Amino acid sequence: MTPQDRTTHQDEEEVVALNNPAMLLRSTCSNCNLRESCLPTGLTLKEIERLEELVTGNRRRIKRGESLFRAGDRFDTLYAVRLGFLKSTVMSSDGREQVTNFFMAGEMIGFDGISSGVHSCDVTALEDTEVCVINYDKFEEAATSMRSMGAHVLKMLSREIVRQHGVMLLLGSMHAEERLAAFLLSLSQRFEQRGYSRSEFVLRMTRAEIGSYLGLKLETVSRVLSRFSHDGLIEVNQKHVRIFDAEGLRAIVSGVPLSEQR
Repeated sequence: MTPQDRTTHQDEEEVVALNNPAMLLRSTCSNCNLRESCLPTGLTLKEIERLEELVTGNRRRIKRGESLFRAGDRFDTLYAVRLGFLKSTVMSSDGREQVTNFFMAGEMIGFDGISSGVHSCDVTALEDTEVCVINYDKFEEAATSMRSMGAHVLKMLSREIVRQHGVMLLLGSMHAEERLAAFLLSLSQRFEQRGYSRSEFVLRMTRAEIGSYLGLKLETVSRVLSRFSHDGLIEVNQKHVRIFDAEGLRAIVSGVPLSEQR
């Protein structure tokens, strides 16, 4: 299967599943193709069955533009993304919406509410989405009694901390080209981890949302993408992206400008 085939297969798989409720109900943790992203390796059958009791039949479908939860909502649930793409946002003091993260299939949402008992951000679907709904108290009990599950939760939290540190570095010290190159490489890696093409994928977010996340103006995002395309690093066709020169993008992130690479 070619990278383009895998990209197309990803889109078709989501459409078929979202339009077939029976398929969603039949899917369990043990046969989910995202199991390795959500669950630790080495779980016994009994442990997997226990986790499935937290999830099976307890799913939620969200239309594009609808909220999964809002800032200030009571926290009592974690969500595992099965299909779709979402964004988290916070509202600045002057009323502007700031994108703080993007979530894709295989990732967990809701950890922001653990410490205070309420959510600190809004989470909105960027396309039709389906999530597994997990009661936090029961999940905490399972994580406490299953050592591997507890360790996996810590790893997920650690990954999120590392990601946020990366965003802080990106916003604090990187130029526009470096920020956008880092963003594309991060998406590429996340898609690859889920078995999809690392060199060809669809941007589920708008350029304005990318700009909000990266601290860049819409015009700047469009200009830099056009320059990357002109210089042969990528190809952009509306929201469809193909990466031709990942090493070139990595060099940009490392501070080597395009003018010195040619």
